[in-house]
Amino acid sequence: MEASSRWTSWWRRDRRERPEAAGAGGDAAARLDLLLGAAGAGFPMAPAAHPAGYRCSCDRVGCPAPAQHPLSFAWQSQATTDAEQLARWLSRDPEANFVTATGRAHDVLDVPAEAGVLALERLAALGAVGPVAAVGADRYLFFTATRGTPQDEDEWWTSALDSTPDTVSEHPGLRWHCRGSYTLVPPAALPDGSEVRWLRGPEHPLPDPLRVLDVLTDACTEVGAVAQEQWLIG
Repeated sequence: MEASSRWTSWWRRDRRERPEAAGAGGDAAARLDLLLGAAGAGFPMAPAAHPAGYRCSCDRVGCPAPAQHPLSFAWQSQATTDAEQLARWLSRDPEANFVTATGRAHDVLDVPAEAGVLALERLAALGAVGPVAAVGADRYLFFTATRGTPQDEDEWWTSALDSTPDTVSEHPGLRWHCRGSYTLVPPAALPDGSEVRWLRGPEHPLPDPLRVLDVLTDACTEVGAVAQEQWLIG
């Protein structure tokens, strides 16, 4: 992508001109290129904490989500696809992870990895799979089109699977990240040494969420990763 190449070139030039920042320059430039790919797909992003040894880089004692939360409480208003802003954030903190705000350009259906492996194969056979990321060895993230934010709130339908940062623990099986939620976006590092990585990149078209949901629900049932006996809309 032309924009990605332009900003990656700027990044490398800037790092050469600032020797004190050169150590992480190569890795950060590659990370910036991947982030710009997600930005080009329309995924709004904001900076997040990163691992500091086995702990989180934030100053919260006993952080409940080490390296998996935004740096600012204003992450929803910060989230952007602007290449210049993303490059500026990464220049300030080359180790930063990033989150993508869901419910705007995309939703994310989030399942245990065992179910994700089954679902990915089945969705690929159906031609209904879009971008997919793995969160270490634990979870798979299926990026889909969003239910959106209708102008008339009466048109908004909720799901028992809707997950927000405060309710993730309530959804050990299938989670639906829509408006008001976020997920990590590759590339991201986790305190246990694992990473969040693309299995299918953001260049793939976003599929219909209900079609993906049907396959994920069956896969979760087969592997016993069901939080509730059924999921309901409304």
